[in-house]
Amino acid sequence: MNERKETSQTLKALMGIRNLVIGGEIARGERLSEVPLSERLGISRTPIRAALARLEQEGLLERIPSGGFLARGFSTDEVIDSIEIRGVLEGTAARLAAERGVEPRKLIEISKVVEALDEIMCDDPREMNFERYVELNAEFHRLLSMLAGSETLRREIERATSLPFASPSAFLESEEAIIVFRRSLIGGQEQHRAVVQAIEMREGARAEAIAREHARLARQNLEYVLNTDKSLLTRIPALTLVVT
Repeated sequence: MNERKETSQTLKALMGIRNLVIGGEIARGERLSEVPLSERLGISRTPIRAALARLEQEGLLERIPSGGFLARGFSTDEVIDSIEIRGVLEGTAARLAAERGVEPRKLIEISKVVEALDEIMCDDPREMNFERYVELNAEFHRLLSMLAGSETLRREIERATSLPFASPSAFLESEEAIIVFRRSLIGGQEQHRAVVQAIEMREGARAEAIAREHARLARQNLEYVLNTDKSLLTRIPALTLVVT
């Protein structure tokens, strides 16, 4: 019981600190220390300490020699590299799943997610249940990471997507993004369907290519922000950490 409680508190601390950083309440380059965070989040110092170490491993924080951590800033190149790495890993997962074969129940499970996404897609994104879309999109990518049956690959994909701007829903988590990035939703759903079909047909190269291209939708959205509307840098939580 105590171990489960400790794990729950660490997870609560992890999510709390991550939200503070990503949401801009802790500015890029600001120092984070155990005591103030413990008081702010109402969590004891032990889970806070564990969460800080985990976020450093994820790359969101940087340890400083004098003690404590800094909220990291990321260059545009680092953001692009993170997105590309996710695409490579998810592409590998899709290819291996196709080559090794997938249990029917797992294909049914991910296919049901695709069908559920189909049901909420519409021409006018303002009428879409957007919270549900983000939830289902995340579930699709979670299931995709497990189809190959490789715990190593699943773990590396989880690590690659832990940075907010590299996650499958990085540019889909703000109200403004519903309109600004609507062009990516329909194409993205077509790719969801196509990658599952390729895996089912045992077409490894095709499955890999589609999954890698799918990840690049995030890069296209990033380039839109940087080249067309930089005002979104302050309105999309994932991009508060980017140094331009």
